[in-house]
Amino acid sequence: MPAPRFLTALALAFAAMCGTGAVVAQSRLDPALRASGNPDEARSALARAVRDGKRAKYRAEQLEEDARRATERAERTAAQAAAVAARIQETEAWIAARQAQLRLMAARRRSLDARLAERQEPLIRLAAALQRLSRRPPALGLLRPGSVRDAVYLRALLATMLPEVEVRTAELRSELGRIRKLSDEQAAAAQSLAREETRLRQRQERLARIEAEQRLDLRRVAGIASRESERALALAERARDLEELVAVAGRQGRLIAELEALPGPLMRPLCPEESQVVDALRPSPTPRGPASYILPVAGRLVMGFDASSGAGRPSRGIVLVAHGGAQVVAPAGGRVAFAGPYSGYGRIAIIEHEGGWTSLVTGLGRLDVEPGERVVGGSPLGVVESSDGKVIVELRHGGEPVNPLRYLGGV
Repeated sequence: MPAPRFLTALALAFAAMCGTGAVVAQSRLDPALRASGNPDEARSALARAVRDGKRAKYRAEQLEEDARRATERAERTAAQAAAVAARIQETEAWIAARQAQLRLMAARRRSLDARLAERQEPLIRLAAALQRLSRRPPALGLLRPGSVRDAVYLRALLATMLPEVEVRTAELRSELGRIRKLSDEQAAAAQSLAREETRLRQRQERLARIEAEQRLDLRRVAGIASRESERALALAERARDLEELVAVAGRQGRLIAELEALPGPLMRPLCPEESQVVDALRPSPTPRGPASYILPVAGRLVMGFDASSGAGRPSRGIVLVAHGGAQVVAPAGGRVAFAGPYSGYGRIAIIEHEGGWTSLVTGLGRLDVEPGERVVGGSPLGVVESSDGKVIVELRHGGEPVNPLRYLGGV
């Protein structure tokens, strides 16, 4: 083969391999998947989301089993709502995991692109030099002195360089293969994310239907709900701040529990001389924490109990951060003492549990419960406010704040 034709073919091969292959690889990447983010933060978010997803899945399975065992319509509906809410939290956790996975893939793709560009550069320069040599007319080379010697030298140089060029070409093909594989993985992860988002919408719609069914059931006891709403409004008007509101709700809840525990009226005995004197009030057992206590939302803990809150006093609860619209559930079963907006805290919910325990959940953008309503652990309370996603959780016993993390259940 004449030298110019040989050079032309070799240059075109380099150009096709270095240029066109890179363009094809770049075109396979969806620009929407080039998310920014620190890889370490993405790995931490991925691990946290997977952990939250497993916990929510376990809780959903338990609640679904409770729903199958429930016989009363109200209990069955409440258990179903709690199970669906747990499934929503599970789906939200898996969506967060997919998003973290995509951020990791984007960081890896950027690293591969940079390494590919670094390895392409010398071969591109060599291909350009060969193209310039191939454009010289053969007759012009014969007229120059020493042209035959230069041609022989060039052939020997190319024969020496060719093995190295082949090695680098193989490395580039390997890099392009890794990029194509990563692009396929990114596309699969994006499709999985879309499926999870569709599943989330379906579960939210199912929860809305169950909540509508619950509202129909609640209309049958509208008188009780109305009285409880009036009592909650009166509490809010009398309370000066949120702490006083929680304390007042707790005291009234304990009073109701004590009244319910009182024995009925004593009948006059037929034989007074055989009667025995009994205590009117029986001593209550030593209080324990609420059964199966859970965190109301899957989020990141940003402030612990008794930490400095920046307001000159230690925090009375914990602070979680979740994405706007995340599902919020009841941390334990009980009675809703207050549900509504409160100045400086958005919409809040106060739940009275058995044994003199009270939970406060703030930062809700929407409330799905009403005062006086009975809830089970995991029942939907509402969704997180979209502005900052900050949720405050307080647990009190006898009006005194305690660390809710100490009473979390085994899920």
